[in-house]
Amino acid sequence: MNLLKIKQQKKAMPLRFDIITLFPELFEPFLKRLPLRKAIEKELIEINLWDLKKYAIDKRGTVDDKPYGGGAGMILMIEPIYKALEAISDKDIVIALSPSGERYNQQMARELSKGSQVTLICGRYEGMDERVMENLTTKVVSIGDYVLSGGEIPAMAIMESITRLLPGVLEKEEASIDESFSEPDIKEYPQYTRPEDFKGMKVPDVLLSGNHKEIEEWRKNKRERTH
Repeated sequence: MNLLKIKQQKKAMPLRFDIITLFPELFEPFLKRLPLRKAIEKELIEINLWDLKKYAIDKRGTVDDKPYGGGAGMILMIEPIYKALEAISDKDIVIALSPSGERYNQQMARELSKGSQVTLICGRYEGMDERVMENLTTKVVSIGDYVLSGGEIPAMAIMESITRLLPGVLEKEEASIDESFSEPDIKEYPQYTRPEDFKGMKVPDVLLSGNHKEIEEWRKNKRERTH
């Protein structure tokens, strides 16, 4: 049974992200750009970066070791991750980022945006001790079936997708696009901008007609179902 339980409560404070990572410096440029910067400035979100090296098991900064039974590479140890989690107060949802996890999607982003706090554990090397995922988390999440060097990029993707859904972060037009994408079987319609004709590649005539009813009907018909 998981040691941590999801607390059902209404969000009264900014949504707080706690990121456990070996490379907190990777997040700094990301947090200076929209929409994260805007959300931070408006106090809609709070972001804490927890350097896993500070919770190493020894003075040498050891946070990883060879896997029992042999195998290539190193994996993150459970002890430093446990200690980092212990330092984070009022945890709501704890997510381990791993290729073996549940596939992340817009519906999951919407559910997470309604919470009060999200902890993201960024894996590195060949992954992390399985006991972290079995006992210390509420969810294991993957952003796709491919390999990255670590969980930092997935963490950024998840943070942005959640932040975009918070009221007050996006402009009205941007928010309407996010809302349309919330339907899991519908893709967005094609969009075009100037010039009308580029090397023989033309914008559909209906979009130049000024007939808003016909344009809306065209867009409706162009949305592709994924099944």
